[in-house]
Amino acid sequence: MKQVEVTILGQGYILGCPEGGEARLGAAVAAVDREMSAIRDAGKIKARDRIAVLAALNLAYQLAERGERAPSTSGAEPAEQAHGGGISQARPGAPAADQAPDLGPLIARLDAALDDGHLI
Repeated sequence: MKQVEVTILGQGYILGCPEGGEARLGAAVAAVDREMSAIRDAGKIKARDRIAVLAALNLAYQLAERGERAPSTSGAEPAEQAHGGGISQARPGAPAADQAPDLGPLIARLDAALDDGHLI
């Protein structure tokens, strides 16, 4: 396992990465950094942990939407699953992509709670 240094929202992290997975990890880091920066730049939320939670939910929602649009009867696997690894790889006990929950109401509730200061 190779160690890779990355920066997300100005903070440095050292992450483990399988050999040959640097490009995929780089793309994931860029997506997380982009999402967190957009939330921070919107100006409503300043706490890094809250920004991270919302970014994670936004990215999970995007993945669920992609799964809903994927053809379920073609037998073709998404590129991420076909090549193995990655955050979209199926896990035992996880719902299939076409059965992914609608995260919109949850995200709206979290946004409202974060805006009202109900979460610490």
